[in-house]
Amino acid sequence: MGRRRLWNGEPVGANPFALPRGPLGVAAGWMLAVTNRRQQADVLAALAPGAYRSVLEVGCGPGVLLGLLASAPGVEEVAGIDPSQRMVSMSRRRNAAALRAGRLRVHPGSAGATGEPDAAFDLVVTVNTVAMWPSLDEGAAELHRVLRPGGRAAVSWHGASSRFALTGEEDATVLAALRRRFGAAERRDLGSAVLFEARR
Repeated sequence: MGRRRLWNGEPVGANPFALPRGPLGVAAGWMLAVTNRRQQADVLAALAPGAYRSVLEVGCGPGVLLGLLASAPGVEEVAGIDPSQRMVSMSRRRNAAALRAGRLRVHPGSAGATGEPDAAFDLVVTVNTVAMWPSLDEGAAELHRVLRPGGRAAVSWHGASSRFALTGEEDATVLAALRRRFGAAERRDLGSAVLFEARR
């Protein structure tokens, strides 16, 4: 990522992968659908989503993980939010059958303002978005707010072998933010990704 200053309150700016929009946004969405697929599958396997009735994906991008969640046995309700209207549209098209069946809904929203009600979900998951949140503390607070008591927050980012991997200091900052809000949090290395987990 080069020199970066994460979680300083600044908007994500013109990065087409952070906030896909316009013609470049379509290309970015298709690229994200391909490049994030392995990490999403690894995170899904680690989470065993069938243990949760209601799931929210924060930063759903083009909707690949949303589709996997919506088809997981035992999952009754899936919601996806993304700050990019382009990604919301792509997610809806990709998962049109699940939307028509009432198993899925997708709308604009961000990590700090999901637009979802209090204590609505058993699981909140996000893959490769945490370094793009303007405020880490606001994002952690919002995940806590929308989870039911006993609910699980799962925040994943690129693994150590990726050029986008968090530094040791950034890694510790994510864990500390979750611990401040949830009281306890753990970090797991999945190979393709790191997974930070906390329970309300």
